[in-house]
Amino acid sequence: MKVFGKWDPAEVEVTDMSIKSYMNLTPKAVMYSGGRHAKQQFKKSEQHIVERLVNKIMRKEKNTGKKLMAYGIVEDAFDIIAQKTKENPLTVLAKAIANAGPREEVVRLKYGGITVPKAVDTAPQRRVDTALMFIAKGARQASFKTKKSVQAALADEIISAANYDVRSFSITHKDSVERVAKAAR
Repeated sequence: MKVFGKWDPAEVEVTDMSIKSYMNLTPKAVMYSGGRHAKQQFKKSEQHIVERLVNKIMRKEKNTGKKLMAYGIVEDAFDIIAQKTKENPLTVLAKAIANAGPREEVVRLKYGGITVPKAVDTAPQRRVDTALMFIAKGARQASFKTKKSVQAALADEIISAANYDVRSFSITHKDSVERVAKAAR
């Protein structure tokens, strides 16, 4: 089964071993799960990574609850990515998620009456979720009140995150989260 009938997920190789098992790219995965993953904590790892991206796109503003519109946005963005990079868009998305997920975060611990920040390693599932959130948020901000369409903004965000471009919203936010965690060691 090809994603959007165009791209084969079987040829995609995830290079980051820590998040490999949390990014479902199997061709057998259903692209519309209907919320079956919501019952247990780690069931969302069984959800296809493209559907998880669609769900992140669907969360704010004009797209709230409009899954078909979000699917159209992601499909058009994948067309733009394939046109610009001459690669499988799923490969580019896998690289972008690996690059945009923070490896270290800060938690707040209470000692007595004071709160102390403490740096901790980020769980692989959270790395994938955070990377998808940063990519969707960056695309939304790049297209808000501009002539740029959200499809073009999403494609640019995924491409720049895959290339580890520091002008990308997701890479910038990942670096800021890691910088704060480094200061809290």
